[in-house]
Amino acid sequence: MLLLKREKSDCMASSEITILKNTILDPDANCSSNVITFEELAGWVKNRKIVSNIFRYRESQLLTYELDLLSKPLVTALLLRMLSRGHSFIEDELGNRQDITVSVLVKYLYRMLRDSRRKSSLLALVQQELSLLEANDQTLKSQRNLGLSGTPVYVRSDLLFGVRSGGSVGHIAGVLNNLDSFLEKPIFLTSDMIPTVRHDIETYRIKPEVSLWDFKELPTFNYNRVLNREAKTLLSNKKLSFIYQRYGLNNYSGAELSNYYGLPFVLEYNGSEIWVNRNWGQPLKYETLSERIELLNLKAADVVVVVSQAIKDELVARGIEPEKVLVNPNGVDPDKYSPQVDGSAIRTNYALDDKTVIGFIGTFGKWHGAEVLAEAFGKLLQTYPEYRVKVHLLMIGDGVTMMQVRENLSKYGVKGICTLTGIIPQEEGPSYLAACDILASPHVPNPDGSPFFGSPTKLFEYMAMGKGIVASDLDQIGEILEHNKTAWMVKPGDVDSLVGGLKILIDDKDLRAHLGKAAREEVVAKYTWKEHTRKIIEKLKERCG
Repeated sequence: MLLLKREKSDCMASSEITILKNTILDPDANCSSNVITFEELAGWVKNRKIVSNIFRYRESQLLTYELDLLSKPLVTALLLRMLSRGHSFIEDELGNRQDITVSVLVKYLYRMLRDSRRKSSLLALVQQELSLLEANDQTLKSQRNLGLSGTPVYVRSDLLFGVRSGGSVGHIAGVLNNLDSFLEKPIFLTSDMIPTVRHDIETYRIKPEVSLWDFKELPTFNYNRVLNREAKTLLSNKKLSFIYQRYGLNNYSGAELSNYYGLPFVLEYNGSEIWVNRNWGQPLKYETLSERIELLNLKAADVVVVVSQAIKDELVARGIEPEKVLVNPNGVDPDKYSPQVDGSAIRTNYALDDKTVIGFIGTFGKWHGAEVLAEAFGKLLQTYPEYRVKVHLLMIGDGVTMMQVRENLSKYGVKGICTLTGIIPQEEGPSYLAACDILASPHVPNPDGSPFFGSPTKLFEYMAMGKGIVASDLDQIGEILEHNKTAWMVKPGDVDSLVGGLKILIDDKDLRAHLGKAAREEVVAKYTWKEHTRKIIEKLKERCG
């Protein structure tokens, strides 16, 4: 977060402003600032609002997750320095601190120039390694045999740090925590710690190098070398059974390790990073090379685990053998997410005791429809003003669409009837959901008209809580939930349809209970993480037994 302190003579109501970057604001911190995200600060630069804020503050402070892993350090430090006419420094969650002085800016500039000279050699090395893997893949794949008495190795290579909640956290922990129900306890190799992974699982954090962070995507290419070198040291003299990798942008460590050890390779593939960046972000700079890496992984894997039929259809169209693709929807731990979870403390904390609470949890991604829910809630209260005193919206999480959520709530004048909690730790999610009476899954279609390929973890968590669900009738969501049996289904992206669904469940407490009970029974029978993991092992035995 970035803390900017204004002079006392400043005319603004608050003397400080806090900007969060890859970290969570400590709720116990004594901070009187307004709070915005670093993405909103980037918006200042984009719309030139930054000009009016140059040297406006007497002190600027950037708080980030980990100092060594700060992306765009030179640009960030310059921006931080420009905002303050006094003291500027960067501090991380571990207490490491870096004052922004002229000498530090020179150091960052020198590092950027040094790293710039590495670009060509790094990209050439990646292409050389890919050529070797592509040439050896079919020969080495025929030698892979599953050793059921060995130790599985799970590789998490995403260069995303400080992730405390969301679908990826649930999925990683869901598989890791259940592997030893079928095989030996796994070894976890990861770029960052995942808080919900069992503490008795042998875990090694393999950090990226402190280099190349000024350049788009280059750290992801470089991490292959770091991860493979460290992994081979950590795994030496161990009896292993197979390599499982959650695919991360530009990473081929799973394919490399499976070939090195002659082990089966399971690839968890949650969708094309190329498509995601084209449609929900900015196109990748090295898109051709990224696509080559993506295809290498898909072809090298003995089993490709996908969460939806839409992803399998995409892979088959790209030439991947359908026999090795396992469609395996996400799941839930039904003991952690349960109707028995007590949400009374959350209701008391947010003064919700006499309200009918509509809940939403997520990372506010562009596919989640959080802004649609905010619009629908505003329109609901505009159409039925009597709900203003008895209905409340609880939105749990944060992300890229938060600004639009806030705008929609303001447009209808309902900000005071909605609580935006911000990001919470994953392990606290059940108690927040338990505080709700209705749970909303307002997912929206893909912008390019392609099938919705997601398998929202929130969907299974909602079902396990035994609450009434209002959900978009969208691809897999509409396949898992049945209208008026396990949920009330609405037209995806349609505000009026969502308003109607919410009203029905607000008015009918018995229907909420009926739908919730049926949804709980369905998820316990079919969609637990243990069952998800069992299907992976059975597919692996089929392919490499």
